[in-house]
Amino acid sequence: MINWDSNVFPGILGRTCDRPCEPACRRGRIDEEPVAICRLKRVAADHREDPLPHMPQGPFEPNGKKVALIGAGPASLTVARDLAPLGYEIHLFDEQFKGGGFMLSQIPAFRLPERVLDEEVDYILRLGIHTHFKHYVASLKEVLEQDYDAVFVGTGAPRGRELKIPGREEGAANIHIGINWLGSVAFEHTHSIGKTVIVLGGGNTAMDCCRTARRLGGEDVKVIVRSPFETMKASPWEKEDAMHEDIPIIDNHVPKSFVYEACEPLAVSSEQKETADGSPLTAHRLVGMMFEKVEAVYDENGKRSLVPTGEPEVFYPADDVLVAIGQENAFPWIERNIGIEFDKWDMPVVDRTTFQSTNPKVFFGGDAAFGPENVITAVAHGHQAAISIDLLCKGENLLTNRPPPHVNLHSMKMGIHEWAYDSEIDEYDRLVVPQAPKTETLINRKKEVELGFDPLAGYEEAKRCLNCDVQTVFYAPKCIECDACVDICPTSCITFTANGDENDLRTRTKVPALNLKQDLYVSEPVPQTARVMVKDEDVCLHCGLCAERCPTAAWDMQEFWYNVTKAGGVKYGQMVQITRNGNGTGSESPA
Repeated sequence: MINWDSNVFPGILGRTCDRPCEPACRRGRIDEEPVAICRLKRVAADHREDPLPHMPQGPFEPNGKKVALIGAGPASLTVARDLAPLGYEIHLFDEQFKGGGFMLSQIPAFRLPERVLDEEVDYILRLGIHTHFKHYVASLKEVLEQDYDAVFVGTGAPRGRELKIPGREEGAANIHIGINWLGSVAFEHTHSIGKTVIVLGGGNTAMDCCRTARRLGGEDVKVIVRSPFETMKASPWEKEDAMHEDIPIIDNHVPKSFVYEACEPLAVSSEQKETADGSPLTAHRLVGMMFEKVEAVYDENGKRSLVPTGEPEVFYPADDVLVAIGQENAFPWIERNIGIEFDKWDMPVVDRTTFQSTNPKVFFGGDAAFGPENVITAVAHGHQAAISIDLLCKGENLLTNRPPPHVNLHSMKMGIHEWAYDSEIDEYDRLVVPQAPKTETLINRKKEVELGFDPLAGYEEAKRCLNCDVQTVFYAPKCIECDACVDICPTSCITFTANGDENDLRTRTKVPALNLKQDLYVSEPVPQTARVMVKDEDVCLHCGLCAERCPTAAWDMQEFWYNVTKAGGVKYGQMVQITRNGNGTGSESPA
């Protein structure tokens, strides 16, 4: 329920998230790998009991306001989840036959089983959402002419980028746009592919394409990318999974042309042997691609250029080519005379705080707002857009009246030398998530590859957490400068020294503080000597030894809780009360 309150899709994100949180994990600063935060969310989702009794229960008292959501992806679903319990009448439109958006059509089933997607989407739809599936919205103007108080656009970035190089037209029958092809596979329109496949692109979509091609009959599948391997946009684990499935990644190769050969047309009558001008009727068959080898060269500003090496062009054979070189937004259904401004890239002008367009009734979120991102970013957009829609419908200012996030800070000290959290600093590596054998997964595109942690493994992985929510708090007036904290600190991150500017202090800490991206923690002057305590947060483990050793309680360990406020000011404490009661009443009493 903690996960569901914040990220809305624990089981989905526990399998597919891009993990923007993990690079910030402090465990990654002392070990090679951060805590498996993403996979631990899956543990909570996979091994839960029935959460429905703890979720808001409809029907909800209507407030007389109606909101249209266009696109049934994660951003729109988040808006629906946040607004429905407040009494809004929500109408959800999507051209697909059920909810999920690109989570349904673009994430392969071997990464995200359809049952998991359906289950978590249904948690939202059961809140009384009016669904209009198999309904393509062809005109935003027509939607605005109906009696909706607000409209949210969460239609994603539905257009894959083209690659217009010689041979594209002649080889068209066997050249496929990656996201379109993945959707065709997901909806059971495509069941096979040629034995030799080239995937162009270096992002996560390219990884999904190559792994899907392996499951649909591709025996020789390779990814060919312009950039160096280490700068590919694909997540490191996505590249590892592709290579684990015997898919080579060939970097520093720029596509120059599609290679084709003439062949007899298929299924033509004897009267169709000639064209209108009398020339023989021919067809073309793709046989491969030509590439130019390049190398990355960086100028004094760090800007990269791909410079040809001068070597001869390289030919790679292919029966089919999947083009996964990026996605673009497309809004042909939004008229340009309804008060919505578009920028030079044909993207709507959207406020980054309120997610409101220049038409005050229309909001954008997810990939539709600022271009392709990821699921968790779409969820964050949905939360903020829901707040804005709620304020709009109440006639309040969308900027000045935004509720602040819920923050709580309290001491974790229970008694002398006793803390209410596990402060052990275990030294063991990140656990490996078990996978199903390739002999099973490569013959069945719906067989989930990752098996996830069982509860015991999840517990062991969670023990690697360094309790970053429990932070050191220093109260200078109590300090007698005995240096006990300095002596006991396992990472030498505490220094008492004369004050100075930041650059100077970084050179005078016990161990030089070289990570400029991490702020220093600098106290008020200590009464005894007027020196300051400087702590390098980059290497602090939050182990609590300084607070345990301090004889005057100048150090304390205080737990920090942060939760973004939802529409209507609902905070985590209220959700916990619902959870603990288990009665589904939606009580708003503080926990």
